[in-house]
Order: sequence, then structure tokens, then C-alpha cells
Amino acid sequence: MVILGLTGSIGMGKSTTSKIFAEAGAAVYDADAAVHALYAGKAVEPVRSAFPCAVKDGQIDREALGKIVLNDKAKMMFLESLIHPLVQEVETGFIQQAKNDRRKVVVLDVPLLFEVGKHMAVDAVVVVSAPYDVQRQRVLERPGMTEEKFAAIYAKQLNDAEKCKRAHFIIDTGRGIEPARRAVGAIMRAVSSIASRMV
Repeated sequence: MVILGLTGSIGMGKSTTSKIFAEAGAAVYDADAAVHALYAGKAVEPVRSAFPCAVKDGQIDREALGKIVLNDKAKMMFLESLIHPLVQEVETGFIQQAKNDRRKVVVLDVPLLFEVGKHMAVDAVVVVSAPYDVQRQRVLERPGMTEEKFAAIYAKQLNDAEKCKRAHFIIDTGRGIEPARRAVGAIMRAVSSIASRMV
């Protein structure tokens, strides 16, 4: 089995690319979805103990939690120490299930793959990219998005050029969905062939 790390900055088309990988037969783990599920499940009690104001109606209120930890590095680190082991547990279980199901390719869809060092734990990295003007236009079309919000998110992420430099594969979504689909197909054929030889 080959484990791919899939990442890309905001507005690059990572979610769409992730779906294309799933359609092509990869077992796709969505880190964001795992966190969302934990925020309504296993993470509620640990977070309630640390930040009681962040839990409303039996689940974690992301907005309230953000206000508490966003500009406080110590609180953010403490929150991460509570959440990361739970996320890792879900991810490990997902990979184990994929092994049991004899899947050839697992894709870990992790937005901050490089930033959290997760690229060290995968066999190869796929970066989803697009020209800056395409990225900016996509992001600003999102509900509630402003130039200021985009600038703040953009500043926190490793820049696209650096991500592409570190990638084993790059998918350019700026040219449309069909070229992206062909790129995913080529990657799947290459890594499936490697996975077959590993058995």
C-alpha cells in the first residue's frame, strides 16, 4: 500500500482533487472532516475541561474556541495537545482499515501537511496548485470572505512555490477539472503499480 499526502493552499482546489482521487479508487482520509467529527464527539469533554465557554449544546463551538485560542500561543498549543492525539487515533484506524480492505492507495487529505510535519509520515506528497489570480478569485467568491481574511489565511500557510518545490507530484487545477482528472489518473496508475510490487 502507498500512502500519499495531499495538500494545497486555500482556494487551490484540494477538496475537488480529493474527490477525484476517491473516484479513482483511493481510500481518502479527510483530516478536516475528522476534526469536525471529533468536535461533536470525543474531543468535547477534554475541551470542556480546558475551555468551558467553547462548548455549547454538547459540542464544540469552533467560533467561540477560535476567539479563545487564536491570539494566545500557549492556549493554542494546549488545545493542539488535546486534539492531535485524537486525530492521530482516527487516522491510524483509517489506514489500518484500508490495509484490511487491501486498498493499494491511501490519500491523506491534510491542509497543513508541511506545516505540521505530516509530510515525513507519507510515501509521497501531492500538491494541488493554481495561479495566484485564480486562487484569489476562488477564495473571494466564498461566503463571508474578505480581502483581509484571505490575507491572514494566506500569511499563515506555507507559500505555494515552496510547497511545489517539496512535492513529488503537482496537480495544476488552474487549467480546469479534466486536466486535473487526467493528472490524478496518471498518479494513481504510477503508485498503484508500485503498491502491487510491494505485496
